[in-house]
Amino acid sequence: MNEAAASAVPVFAFLFPILMTPVIMFAGRRSGRLRNALALATTVVTFLAVISLYPRIIGGEVIQFTFFEILPELHISFRVDLLSFCLAALSAFIWVLCTIYSIDYMAREHAGSRYYPVLIFTLGACLGIFMAGDFFTLFIFFELMSLIAYILVIHEETPAALKAGYKYLIMTIIGGLALFFGIIITFELGGTVSLSGGPLVQETSLLAFLAFISFLIGFGMKAGIFPLHVWLPDAHPVAPSPASALLSGIMLKTGAYGLLRVIFHVFSVELVKSGGWDKIMGVIAVITILLGSAVALTQDDIKRRLAYSSIGQMGYILLGMSILNENTLIGDIFHIFTHAMIKSTLFLAAGAIIWKTGKRLISEMPGIGRQMPFTLGCFSLAALAMIGIPPLNGFLSKWTLGLGALEAGMPFYVLILLVSSLLNALYYLPIIVPAFFGGLESDHEHGFDIKEATPRMLVPVAILALGTLIFGLLPSNIPFDLSRLTASYLLRGGPF
Repeated sequence: MNEAAASAVPVFAFLFPILMTPVIMFAGRRSGRLRNALALATTVVTFLAVISLYPRIIGGEVIQFTFFEILPELHISFRVDLLSFCLAALSAFIWVLCTIYSIDYMAREHAGSRYYPVLIFTLGACLGIFMAGDFFTLFIFFELMSLIAYILVIHEETPAALKAGYKYLIMTIIGGLALFFGIIITFELGGTVSLSGGPLVQETSLLAFLAFISFLIGFGMKAGIFPLHVWLPDAHPVAPSPASALLSGIMLKTGAYGLLRVIFHVFSVELVKSGGWDKIMGVIAVITILLGSAVALTQDDIKRRLAYSSIGQMGYILLGMSILNENTLIGDIFHIFTHAMIKSTLFLAAGAIIWKTGKRLISEMPGIGRQMPFTLGCFSLAALAMIGIPPLNGFLSKWTLGLGALEAGMPFYVLILLVSSLLNALYYLPIIVPAFFGGLESDHEHGFDIKEATPRMLVPVAILALGTLIFGLLPSNIPFDLSRLTASYLLRGGPF
C-alpha cells in the first residue's frame, strides 16, 4: 500500500459508514432484508478497512491525514497510532457482531428503518473519535456520536425511554460544553490542539487546572464516572439490547480514550502528578468502583444491574490512569478491551433472555439456565470473567492493575480491586446459580415455548464469550501484547 492510500484508509473507515447511512435508510423503505444486508456489509467492510492498517501500525508508523485548515493551527485532521488502532479495531469488530445479532432481535421491534441507519452512523462517529488527529476534530465526532446515540436510547419510545433520553441529552450537553471549554483553554495555552506533538501544556496553572477539570467532566460524563454517571443506569435498560451492548462496550470507552489523550497529549504524566491531579482521579475512581458495585447489588432488573456494573468497571479504568506507571497502563488498556468483550456478551445474552421470555427481573429467572443453557452458559462465562476468576481475561486485567498499584506503593488500591471483585461475585452469582439450580417453571406457564434464541443471535454471544476465555489462556495473547506495546508507546512518547 502506497503512502497516499495508507493515509486515506482511516478516512474511508469512518466516512464509509456515514455515507452508507442514507443508503441504508432509503433501502429500508423498499426492503427490510436489503437494509439489513447493507448494514451488515457496511460493518464488515469497515472492520476490514481498519484491520488493513495493522501491518503499518504494528511496524511503528503513525498514519496522518489533514483535510483542511479552518484557522491557523486549527484543522480537520486524522491520525492513527497504536491506541487509535486498538480502539477502532475493537469497535468495528463488536459492531459487526451486534449488527448480526440485531437482524433477528430487531425483527420484533418497530422502526427498524430508523434503527439501522442510526446504528451505522454511530459506528462512523465512534471511529472518527478514535482516529481524530486533533481535539477539535475529536470534539466534532464526539458530539455527533453523543447526539445520534440519543435516538438509540429513546428507540422504544416508551415514557421510561423518553425520560431516560432526556436525562442523557442534558448530561450530553453539559459534557459537551465542558469539553469545548477545555479545548479552548488548551488552544490558548498551547497554541494548537493537535495530537501530533508533545504535551501542549508545559506547566501547572489555574487555567491548566480548569482545563483538566473540564476534560474530566466532558469525557468523564461519557465514561460514566461518579458523579456524572446518573444518565447511564436509565439509558442502558431502555435501549434495545444490541444498542445497550454498544453503549456499554464501546461508547463508554470513547470517554476513557479521551482521558488518555488528555493525560498524554495535553498534559504529561509528570505534570498530572506534580499538580496532584492524579489524586483527584484516584478518589473519583475509588468512589465510582464501590458505588457502581454496591448499587448493582440492589437491582432486580437485569439490564440495570449490568448498567451499574459498567459504572464500577469504568472506575477500574480511571484507577489505572490515576497511578500512571507501565503495569497499570497496560492493565488499563487491556481492561478497555476486556470490559468491551465481557459487557457486550452480558448485554447480548440478557437481551436473548428478554427476547425469548419477556422476563427482565432476576427474581423471575430461577431455572432459566436449564431452558436456555447455551445463553446462560455464555452469560456465566462472561460473569466469571468480570468477577476476575482465573484464567479468564478479566483476571488478567485486574492482576496487571494490581501489580502496578503495588509497584507504585499503593496497596490500598489492590484492596479496592479485591473488594470490588467480591461485590461483583455478590451480584453475578445470584443470577448464575439460581438460573441453573433454581426452581424450574413450566415452559408453557406464561404461554412461552422457552428455548434458545436464533443462531444469528447466539453466534455473536458465543464468539464474545469465547474471547473472554481464549484471551486469558492463550500463550500468545494479541490484545494483551497490543496493550503492552501501546502503554510503552504512550509512556515513551514515540515508537516502541
